[in-house]
Amino acid sequence: MSDESIAARIDRLVTEEKELRAREQQDRGDDDSLEADTGRLRAVEVELDRCWDLLRQRRAKEEFGQDPDDAEARGAGTVENYKQ
Repeated sequence: MSDESIAARIDRLVTEEKELRAREQQDRGDDDSLEADTGRLRAVEVELDRCWDLLRQRRAKEEFGQDPDDAEARGAGTVENYKQ
């Protein structure tokens, strides 16, 4: 996966995230829709974190003369529990 394809995926996820946040406001009276949108929003947030992590790995490998294609997407548990 290239940096460009990762960036395109990030763009699509950001667009979906914005749409879901807007829908959350509209779904306040509908518990089922709100629950579904909230669940999807959480999944989108996790996927965004994974994409950003992969992009950072690729750029770091390239910066240090390594093959960026050796970078691998890490699992949600790893990315979400990363200590900064």
